[in-house]
Amino acid sequence: MIKLTNIIITIAIIFSSCSKDKNSTELAPISKGNDPNFTIVANTDKGLNKFNRKVVVFGVDIYAASGVEDNKLLHAANVMAQYLDNDEDGSVDNQLVIDKMLENKAFLYMWKTENDHLSTQPSGRSGQDLGADETVPAWHTNGQTGRFDASLEEIWHIINLAGHASAYPNAFGMEHGTKLADAMDIARGGYFKTIPATYPANAWYTYDDKTCGYSDCQTIEYLYWSMSSILGAQKSRLSEISNEWRLNTVDLVKNTDTAIYELLTDPRYKFPTVLPDGTYKR
Repeated sequence: MIKLTNIIITIAIIFSSCSKDKNSTELAPISKGNDPNFTIVANTDKGLNKFNRKVVVFGVDIYAASGVEDNKLLHAANVMAQYLDNDEDGSVDNQLVIDKMLENKAFLYMWKTENDHLSTQPSGRSGQDLGADETVPAWHTNGQTGRFDASLEEIWHIINLAGHASAYPNAFGMEHGTKLADAMDIARGGYFKTIPATYPANAWYTYDDKTCGYSDCQTIEYLYWSMSSILGAQKSRLSEISNEWRLNTVDLVKNTDTAIYELLTDPRYKFPTVLPDGTYKR
Protein backbone atom coordinates (compact mmCIF):
# COMPACT_ATOMS: atom_id res chain seq x y z
CA MET A 1 0.00 0.00 0.00
CA ILE A 2 1.36 3.38 -0.94
CA LYS A 3 1.79 6.48 1.18
CA LEU A 4 1.76 9.54 -1.02
CA THR A 5 2.16 13.30 -0.66
CA ASN A 6 1.14 15.47 -3.60
CA ILE A 7 1.44 19.15 -2.72
CA ILE A 8 1.59 22.39 -4.73
CA ILE A 9 4.92 23.53 -6.12
CA THR A 10 6.99 26.23 -4.40
CA ILE A 11 10.66 25.20 -4.10
CA ALA A 12 13.71 26.07 -6.21
CA ILE A 13 15.90 24.21 -8.70
CA ILE A 14 17.42 20.80 -7.87
CA PHE A 15 20.73 19.76 -9.41
CA SER A 16 21.37 16.47 -11.23
CA SER A 17 23.86 13.93 -9.92
CA CYS A 18 23.56 11.07 -12.34
CA SER A 19 27.30 11.17 -12.92
CA LYS A 20 30.28 12.31 -10.96
CA ASP A 21 30.48 15.50 -13.03
CA LYS A 22 26.86 16.49 -12.32
CA ASN A 23 26.92 16.49 -8.53
CA SER A 24 26.26 19.80 -6.79
CA THR A 25 29.56 21.23 -5.61
CA GLU A 26 27.80 22.77 -2.62
CA LEU A 27 27.02 19.39 -1.08
CA ALA A 28 29.78 17.56 0.75
CA PRO A 29 30.11 13.87 -0.15
CA ILE A 30 29.54 11.44 2.70
CA SER A 31 30.19 8.17 0.91
CA LYS A 32 30.36 6.84 -2.63
CA GLY A 33 30.14 3.23 -1.54
CA ASN A 34 31.16 1.17 -4.54
CA ASP A 35 28.89 3.00 -6.97
CA PRO A 36 30.51 4.80 -9.93
CA ASN A 37 27.55 7.07 -10.72
CA PHE A 38 26.06 8.32 -7.46
CA THR A 39 27.47 10.09 -4.44
CA ILE A 40 25.70 10.08 -1.08
CA VAL A 41 25.66 13.64 0.25
CA ALA A 42 24.58 15.28 3.50
CA ASN A 43 20.99 16.48 3.55
CA THR A 44 20.04 19.89 4.89
CA ASP A 45 16.83 20.42 2.91
CA LYS A 46 14.08 22.28 4.69
CA GLY A 47 11.28 20.15 6.13
CA LEU A 48 13.20 16.91 5.67
CA ASN A 49 15.46 16.92 8.72
CA LYS A 50 14.49 13.32 9.54
CA PHE A 51 16.79 12.27 6.72
CA ASN A 52 20.50 12.78 7.18
CA ARG A 53 21.64 12.11 3.62
CA LYS A 54 20.46 11.81 0.06
CA VAL A 55 21.33 10.91 -3.52
CA VAL A 56 20.13 12.96 -6.49
CA VAL A 57 19.10 11.24 -9.74
CA PHE A 58 18.50 13.47 -12.77
CA GLY A 59 17.51 16.20 -10.31
CA VAL A 60 15.18 14.00 -8.23
CA ASP A 61 16.06 13.68 -4.53
CA ILE A 62 16.15 10.30 -2.79
CA TYR A 63 16.42 10.84 0.98
CA ALA A 64 17.43 8.28 3.59
CA ALA A 65 16.92 8.10 7.34
CA SER A 66 19.97 7.32 9.44
CA GLY A 67 19.12 3.63 9.78
CA VAL A 68 18.86 3.03 6.04
CA GLU A 69 21.83 1.09 4.68
CA ASP A 70 23.99 2.84 2.08
CA ASN A 71 23.65 -0.05 -0.36
CA LYS A 72 19.84 0.22 -0.19
CA LEU A 73 19.97 3.94 -0.89
CA LEU A 74 22.32 3.43 -3.83
CA HIS A 75 20.16 0.57 -5.12
CA ALA A 76 17.13 2.88 -5.15
CA ALA A 77 19.15 5.49 -7.04
CA ASN A 78 20.15 2.95 -9.66
CA VAL A 79 16.59 1.68 -10.09
CA MET A 80 15.28 5.20 -10.56
CA ALA A 81 18.02 5.96 -13.08
CA GLN A 82 17.18 2.81 -15.05
CA TYR A 83 13.49 3.67 -15.14
CA LEU A 84 14.21 7.20 -16.37
CA ASP A 85 17.11 6.30 -18.68
CA ASN A 86 16.16 2.78 -19.70
CA ASP A 87 18.67 2.56 -22.54
CA GLU A 88 21.37 3.79 -20.12
CA ASP A 89 22.89 6.29 -22.53
CA GLY A 90 23.18 9.00 -19.87
CA SER A 91 20.11 10.98 -20.95
CA VAL A 92 16.53 10.60 -19.77
CA ASP A 93 14.29 8.85 -22.27
CA ASN A 94 11.32 11.21 -21.89
CA GLN A 95 12.32 14.81 -21.20
CA LEU A 96 8.74 15.93 -20.59
CA VAL A 97 8.32 13.39 -17.79
CA ILE A 98 11.47 14.46 -15.95
CA ASP A 99 10.57 18.12 -16.49
CA LYS A 100 7.24 17.52 -14.78
CA MET A 101 8.90 15.62 -11.95
CA LEU A 102 11.21 18.56 -11.32
CA GLU A 103 8.34 21.02 -11.67
CA ASN A 104 6.44 19.04 -9.04
CA LYS A 105 9.60 18.80 -6.90
CA ALA A 106 9.33 15.00 -6.81
CA PHE A 107 11.19 13.10 -4.11
CA LEU A 108 11.49 9.63 -2.63
CA TYR A 109 12.22 9.06 1.04
CA MET A 110 13.56 5.85 2.51
CA TRP A 111 12.65 4.86 6.04
CA LYS A 112 13.89 2.20 8.46
CA THR A 113 11.37 2.52 11.31
CA GLU A 114 7.85 3.90 11.60
CA ASN A 115 9.28 6.95 13.37
CA ASP A 116 11.04 7.87 10.15
CA HIS A 117 7.78 8.57 8.32
CA LEU A 118 7.02 12.19 7.57
CA SER A 119 4.33 13.74 9.76
CA THR A 120 4.54 17.18 8.14
CA GLN A 121 5.32 17.36 4.47
CA PRO A 122 7.63 19.95 2.92
CA SER A 123 5.66 22.65 1.16
CA GLY A 124 5.43 22.40 -2.59
CA ARG A 125 6.68 18.86 -3.16
CA SER A 126 5.34 15.51 -4.38
CA GLY A 127 6.69 12.52 -2.46
CA GLN A 128 6.64 8.76 -2.09
CA ASP A 129 8.05 6.52 0.61
CA LEU A 130 10.13 3.34 0.33
CA GLY A 131 11.07 1.06 3.21
CA ALA A 132 14.69 -0.01 3.56
CA ASP A 133 13.70 -3.53 4.55
CA GLU A 134 11.46 -3.90 1.50
CA THR A 135 14.30 -2.79 -0.76
CA VAL A 136 15.91 -6.08 -1.76
CA PRO A 137 18.81 -5.91 -4.23
CA ALA A 138 19.34 -9.67 -3.83
CA TRP A 139 16.01 -10.42 -5.54
CA HIS A 140 17.68 -9.55 -8.84
CA THR A 141 20.97 -11.37 -8.28
CA ASN A 142 19.16 -14.45 -6.99
CA GLY A 143 17.20 -14.92 -10.20
CA GLN A 144 14.04 -13.10 -9.04
CA THR A 145 13.55 -15.43 -6.11
CA GLY A 146 13.05 -14.73 -2.43
CA ARG A 147 11.52 -11.55 -1.06
CA PHE A 148 10.40 -9.19 -3.81
CA ASP A 149 12.24 -5.90 -4.36
CA ALA A 150 9.57 -3.28 -3.62
CA SER A 151 11.77 -0.47 -4.93
CA LEU A 152 10.46 -1.48 -8.36
CA GLU A 153 6.97 -0.48 -7.24
CA GLU A 154 7.47 2.59 -5.08
CA ILE A 155 9.93 4.30 -7.42
CA TRP A 156 7.61 3.65 -10.36
CA HIS A 157 4.77 5.24 -8.39
CA ILE A 158 6.54 8.57 -7.92
CA ILE A 159 7.60 8.66 -11.58
CA ASN A 160 3.98 8.07 -12.63
CA LEU A 161 2.39 10.44 -10.14
CA ALA A 162 4.76 13.38 -10.46
CA GLY A 163 5.75 12.69 -14.06
CA HIS A 164 3.37 10.85 -16.37
CA ALA A 165 0.13 12.05 -14.79
CA SER A 166 1.23 15.68 -15.22
CA ALA A 167 2.88 15.25 -18.60
CA TYR A 168 -0.07 13.40 -20.17
CA PRO A 169 -3.15 14.10 -18.04
CA ASN A 170 -5.65 12.76 -20.58
CA ALA A 171 -3.77 9.49 -20.85
CA PHE A 172 -2.29 8.93 -17.38
CA GLY A 173 -4.33 11.13 -15.11
CA MET A 174 -5.65 9.15 -12.17
CA GLU A 175 -9.29 10.26 -12.28
CA HIS A 176 -12.25 8.56 -13.97
CA GLY A 177 -12.34 9.09 -17.73
CA THR A 178 -8.64 9.07 -18.62
CA LYS A 179 -7.22 6.38 -20.89
CA LEU A 180 -5.58 4.74 -17.88
CA ALA A 181 -8.78 4.76 -15.83
CA ASP A 182 -10.87 3.52 -18.76
CA ALA A 183 -8.51 0.56 -19.16
CA MET A 184 -8.70 -0.08 -15.43
CA ASP A 185 -12.51 -0.12 -15.53
CA ILE A 186 -12.31 -2.92 -18.10
CA ALA A 187 -9.78 -4.80 -15.96
CA ARG A 188 -12.04 -4.52 -12.89
CA GLY A 189 -15.11 -5.67 -14.78
CA GLY A 190 -16.80 -2.26 -14.62
CA TYR A 191 -16.59 1.23 -13.17
CA PHE A 192 -16.54 1.11 -9.36
CA LYS A 193 -16.06 4.41 -7.56
CA THR A 194 -15.59 2.42 -4.36
CA ILE A 195 -14.44 -1.14 -3.79
CA PRO A 196 -17.29 -3.51 -4.70
CA ALA A 197 -18.41 -6.21 -2.27
CA THR A 198 -17.40 -8.73 -4.95
CA TYR A 199 -15.64 -8.14 -8.23
CA PRO A 200 -17.20 -9.62 -11.39
CA ALA A 201 -15.92 -13.07 -12.30
CA ASN A 202 -14.33 -11.75 -15.49
CA ALA A 203 -12.19 -9.16 -13.68
CA TRP A 204 -8.41 -9.59 -13.61
CA TYR A 205 -7.60 -6.59 -11.43
CA THR A 206 -9.27 -7.10 -8.06
CA TYR A 207 -7.51 -4.84 -5.56
CA ASP A 208 -9.77 -4.85 -2.50
CA ASP A 209 -8.16 -2.56 0.07
CA LYS A 210 -11.05 -0.27 1.04
CA THR A 211 -8.64 2.52 1.99
CA CYS A 212 -7.49 2.61 -1.64
CA GLY A 213 -9.62 5.18 -3.46
CA TYR A 214 -10.36 5.17 -7.18
CA SER A 215 -8.29 8.17 -8.27
CA ASP A 216 -5.72 8.36 -5.48
CA CYS A 217 -4.69 4.71 -5.34
CA GLN A 218 -6.51 2.19 -7.56
CA THR A 219 -5.30 3.69 -10.83
CA ILE A 220 -1.68 4.01 -9.73
CA GLU A 221 -1.62 0.40 -8.49
CA TYR A 222 -3.13 -0.77 -11.78
CA LEU A 223 -0.45 1.08 -13.73
CA TYR A 224 2.23 -0.61 -11.62
CA TRP A 225 0.81 -4.13 -12.02
CA SER A 226 0.45 -3.69 -15.77
CA MET A 227 3.89 -2.20 -16.45
CA SER A 228 5.77 -4.54 -14.12
CA SER A 229 4.12 -7.56 -15.73
CA ILE A 230 5.03 -6.33 -19.21
CA LEU A 231 8.64 -5.94 -18.03
CA GLY A 232 8.73 -9.45 -16.50
CA ALA A 233 8.80 -8.62 -12.79
CA GLN A 234 5.73 -10.73 -11.93
CA LYS A 235 6.31 -13.83 -14.07
CA SER A 236 7.12 -16.11 -11.12
CA ARG A 237 4.83 -14.45 -8.56
CA LEU A 238 1.30 -15.44 -9.58
CA SER A 239 0.57 -17.33 -6.37
CA GLU A 240 1.56 -14.25 -4.33
CA ILE A 241 -0.36 -11.66 -6.32
CA SER A 242 -3.39 -13.36 -7.84
CA ASN A 243 -5.72 -11.95 -5.19
CA GLU A 244 -4.99 -8.53 -6.74
CA TRP A 245 -3.71 -9.16 -10.25
CA ARG A 246 -3.94 -12.18 -12.57
CA LEU A 247 -2.06 -11.12 -15.70
CA ASN A 248 1.45 -11.75 -14.44
CA THR A 249 3.23 -12.11 -17.81
CA VAL A 250 3.67 -9.92 -20.84
CA ASP A 251 1.71 -12.36 -23.02
CA LEU A 252 -1.24 -12.36 -20.62
CA VAL A 253 -1.31 -8.57 -20.58
CA LYS A 254 -0.93 -8.33 -24.36
CA ASN A 255 -3.65 -10.89 -25.12
CA THR A 256 -6.11 -10.01 -22.35
CA ASP A 257 -5.71 -6.38 -21.35
CA THR A 258 -5.31 -4.97 -24.83
CA ALA A 259 -6.19 -1.42 -23.77
CA ILE A 260 -3.41 -1.06 -21.23
CA TYR A 261 -0.91 -2.95 -23.36
CA GLU A 262 -1.45 -0.58 -26.29
CA LEU A 263 -1.17 2.42 -23.97
CA LEU A 264 2.03 1.29 -22.25
CA THR A 265 3.75 0.24 -25.48
CA ASP A 266 2.82 3.39 -27.41
CA PRO A 267 6.21 4.78 -28.52
CA ARG A 268 5.19 8.39 -27.90
CA TYR A 269 5.39 7.83 -24.12
CA LYS A 270 8.83 6.15 -24.18
CA PHE A 271 8.10 3.72 -21.36
CA PRO A 272 10.82 1.33 -20.17
CA THR A 273 11.27 -1.90 -22.09
CA VAL A 274 13.80 -3.47 -19.71
CA LEU A 275 13.17 -4.18 -16.02
CA PRO A 276 15.59 -2.25 -13.76
CA ASP A 277 17.90 -4.46 -11.72
CA GLY A 278 19.78 -1.79 -9.77
CA THR A 279 22.90 -1.77 -11.94
CA TYR A 280 22.76 1.47 -13.92
CA LYS A 281 25.76 1.36 -16.23
CA ARG A 282 26.13 4.92 -17.47
